[in-house]
Amino acid sequence: MIEAAKRAVRQKITDVFNDAEKGERPVLRRADALFPTDSVAWKVNGDVVTMMIGGVSGLLLQMLHPAVLAGVWDHSDFRADMHGRLRRTAKFIATTTYDHAEAGRAAIDRVNRIHSKLGGDLPDGTPYRVSDPELLAWVHVTETISFLDSWIRYAEPGMPRREQDGYFAEMARVGEALHADPLPRTRAEAEALIQTFRPRLRADARTHEVAAMVMRQTVGMPAVDLAAGVIMQAGMDLLPDWARAMHRQPRALPAPLVRGGALSTARLLRWAFDGSPNRRVHPKDVTSF
Repeated sequence: MIEAAKRAVRQKITDVFNDAEKGERPVLRRADALFPTDSVAWKVNGDVVTMMIGGVSGLLLQMLHPAVLAGVWDHSDFRADMHGRLRRTAKFIATTTYDHAEAGRAAIDRVNRIHSKLGGDLPDGTPYRVSDPELLAWVHVTETISFLDSWIRYAEPGMPRREQDGYFAEMARVGEALHADPLPRTRAEAEALIQTFRPRLRADARTHEVAAMVMRQTVGMPAVDLAAGVIMQAGMDLLPDWARAMHRQPRALPAPLVRGGALSTARLLRWAFDGSPNRRVHPKDVTSF
């Protein structure tokens, strides 16, 4: 009965992150991935709940940059498919971390091709390009620090600074392949880079509209949506105080309740995935399970 319960939980998570109608399946952990199996990236990027919380927090940070927000506003179907956008981000992280190196590089190449075609004008008429290296650097640093801080808060509060620095150094490989510049390779560099961007950040009506849609995100499964509500709140709670103040989103629950709920959810999913095929490292000749 315990194994059946674990499988049921895993199936719900599989359904959240994979579109069965399109033939999508979970990404295998492979020994021939871009990152070695003992990398910090393998540890941090493999926890479902902390990655979801970090993903939400990173997205909320990213949209405070007017050009990032414009890219979402002008070229994304976020109003009709916010779940799909979040799912694609999760798939990209999983593929570039765990799938074989060729698949990871192919995923990066696809993103680069898409970025090269996109651009437009900000509301004040300033032109922007999604492929702008500095803009990509903002996306990279906010995403990376959010994933890491979520891991630290809900999985490893005592994570050594050298491992934190190692995470930034490893993830810089993906950022470099995506043509982001400048790239932080330590936590200190990441925090300093974020500070250099702060004078350019804004929050207007469009920012608040997109943020509200993120916070209201559901997937249509009551049990999952209940957990998703906690995760969205935990993502907002993870933001630096100055960023949360810019979003002006009211707290649905007190911070201790949000953090307690997120930690309980994380522990439940770690229990469910313990011993599952999703956690095994597969040799290069394995393509499915």
